Parts: sequence; structure tokens; C-alpha cells
Amino acid sequence: MYGLIWRLIPGPWFVKLLVSLALIAGAAALLWYVVFPWADPYLPFNDVTVDGGDSVYGTTPAQTAEPEADG
Repeated sequence: MYGLIWRLIPGPWFVKLLVSLALIAGAAALLWYVVFPWADPYLPFNDVTVDGGDSVYGTTPAQTAEPEADG
């Protein structure tokens, strides 16, 4: 497929290289500024399950243990 694109671009090899780099930059910009912001709300990366500290995970046993009664 890349060979087909290379053959379809007119001009000598350095012009083909410049056009190819421009096509790659255009595709990257399209993804970065259009596709990724559109898809961001639909991706699960912002769905966290940490709930503000009520969880036992992430605490030491001393923090979770009941204080001992004196006496």
C-alpha cells in the first residue's frame, strides 16, 4: 500500500518525500485535533473507581485498626 502511495505522488523522490511527510503530518493533526477530542468522552480512561478515601485499600493497618481501650 505504501508503495502504491509512493508511486501515485508525482515528482522526483525529494518531492515525494516532502509530500509524504505533509500527508503524515496532516493525518496526525486530524487525529490530534478532531478524532481524539471527539472520542475522548467515549473512552473508559476517565472512569476511576477510587471513592475519596472510604476504601481500605491504600491505608496501613494502623490507620484502619480500632483504637484499643485502656482498662
